[in-house]
Amino acid sequence: MLGKIRDRVAVVSKPNIPSLCTMSHTITTQSFPSQQVDKEADAEAETDPELYEHFANIVSSLPSSNGMSRLPLYRHEQGWYLHQMAMVGAMVADSCFTARPSDVLVATAPKAGTTWLKALLYAVVQRRDHPVDAADHPFNSLGPHECVKFLEMQLFTCNRIPNLDKLPDPRLFSTHLPFVALPKTVVSSGCKIVYVCREPKDNLISMWQMANKAKAKHGVEPMPIEAAVEFFCDGLMPFGPYWDHVLGYWRAHLAHPDQVLFFKYEEMQRDPAAHVRKLAEFVGCPFRDGAEDDDDDDDDAVVDAIVRLCSFDHLSGLEVTKRGETNLGVVGQVDNTTFFRRGGVGDWANHMSPEMARRVDEITEAKFKDSGLSV
Repeated sequence: MLGKIRDRVAVVSKPNIPSLCTMSHTITTQSFPSQQVDKEADAEAETDPELYEHFANIVSSLPSSNGMSRLPLYRHEQGWYLHQMAMVGAMVADSCFTARPSDVLVATAPKAGTTWLKALLYAVVQRRDHPVDAADHPFNSLGPHECVKFLEMQLFTCNRIPNLDKLPDPRLFSTHLPFVALPKTVVSSGCKIVYVCREPKDNLISMWQMANKAKAKHGVEPMPIEAAVEFFCDGLMPFGPYWDHVLGYWRAHLAHPDQVLFFKYEEMQRDPAAHVRKLAEFVGCPFRDGAEDDDDDDDDAVVDAIVRLCSFDHLSGLEVTKRGETNLGVVGQVDNTTFFRRGGVGDWANHMSPEMARRVDEITEAKFKDSGLSV
């Protein structure tokens, strides 16, 4: 079972915290535009501040450090780092979220291709209800992060315990949490997990630039690249260390490839259409070879249309990206432009010295030795 893999990659077990979930709230149809939640579900969110306070007290007692974030990073007993509000959200989700076998969870480290993978998944799953060439496609009014929401940063946040039962199958969610920290029911339900990893130096640069955008927005001095490399190598990044994050999902994929799909960002860039087909097959809505009836949407043209719809050039050019915002709960409103950065494969060479690159490469080689994984 995946649970055994999850336990094996843990540093130590989670604190034995009882479930205190007693309240619920409903979500709006705009957050999930194509999932047709009953209008009666559009109500004010009920909250459970006591539960959040309980976990906030636990997190505040953990050791904290500065890192690749404008906020202090707390070290969970399992060895991963996160700022307080998001770690509380992760604990609440673990205590309260009930996964279904039909759920699909996008899992990534930050800045590893999250926005792109969310867009591809949503477009694939919703292609019948929302044809990719439709003028009213949800992507024209909502960003991918509003269509596939983070458990720990959007749904389980701000004292809310969402009632997600009204969402029809398949429900689409996302997380940046390491595998060992996933809600228990994600592992036990057998739901699908789609993971993408990125070359570590490129991942580092993308995270560094995003962190500096956030610092600038709050009037904080930018972080020099030397400090970013130091933090990255020490694992002091949100949801890090990077290598533990990647290996957790890699080992789960090796043990249960039918439940955990593992993509590499660079391979997606080289052949996005092949990855769209693989993704569709994995989540149970495959494209066929075009030899079916003319009414079927499973031909190369639709795959290519999804690739174009979800491309950087298309998504970054939309008005909702240029002018819109996404509520990330734990950090507030974030400009949608923040999620888009044209950093090509190998862009790290434009920012890092050879000595910095060598240090990251040496750690990567040591960490991934005998794992069967290369990035």
